[in-house]
Amino acid sequence: MSMTDARQSRRYRFGVFEVDTGTGELRRKGLRVKLHAQPFQMLCMLLERPSELLTREEICRELWPDGTFVDYEHGVNSAVNRIREALGDTAGNPRFVETLARRGYRFVAPVERIGAGEDAGRLTAEFPSPAAREQTAVSGQQSTDAKFGFRILATPEELPKVSHRVVKTLFILLQIMYLGFYVGALANLAEIEELFSPLPWATEAFIVLIVTAAILIPLRLFVISATLFHAPGLRGKFLKMWPYLLLLDEMWALAPFLLLHHINFGVALACMTPLVYSPFAQRSLVLMGAGEKAAS
Repeated sequence: MSMTDARQSRRYRFGVFEVDTGTGELRRKGLRVKLHAQPFQMLCMLLERPSELLTREEICRELWPDGTFVDYEHGVNSAVNRIREALGDTAGNPRFVETLARRGYRFVAPVERIGAGEDAGRLTAEFPSPAAREQTAVSGQQSTDAKFGFRILATPEELPKVSHRVVKTLFILLQIMYLGFYVGALANLAEIEELFSPLPWATEAFIVLIVTAAILIPLRLFVISATLFHAPGLRGKFLKMWPYLLLLDEMWALAPFLLLHHINFGVALACMTPLVYSPFAQRSLVLMGAGEKAAS
């Protein structure tokens, strides 16, 4: 039995997408997505073996079994690009199709197979790839967001496609900005202590400032280093830390008020307002690919 015959009447579900091999249709939330025959055939091959390497040679043998197609490199690349375009995926920040340089491709999102008379089953490998674990982390973060009512947070599908260099640069600049806050505060403790003195909880607030700055300096350095060197799994790790960073970053959004000896209240308030949004901007930049390798 050929692979084409074996695929007949199979249905796969992943994320908001569903594939019906019997009708040759790809649907997103029930709406049909246009995908030509060869890219669709390759997508089916990937879905049959989630989290497994599918080599270029295997793809070529399946798509051009008679061996008449000479420039198969271009043909495979074109098919992958059409699949990513249909799924809203990118090579630099893969949520579905991951490229393994000079080897092939693999499908990294959890896949559910649905067939008549059989139970739906997860086909994800027992030991998923790092990209698959990151996809799970993103899904878990979205579940947490919904649980706590953060339904306004953007999902990866809703974010724009932006140059990897721009995303990475903006993310690193935000980390450097926070480092400046922490170091500047610790360098002016006497002035800040005087500023806190009229407050009813002056001592406690002063201690919190020192402790959080001391903790967050190495954390920001870790995030910067991981981003610069494309540490595996950075997106998943950052999303796990994000709820805690959200609380701390919102507290440090008050940092401009530490400069009231040098600026007036109105300027401090104006500087604070964009800092309130900063944690959400960081989360969006991570989902857009900050820390990932640029597409080759």
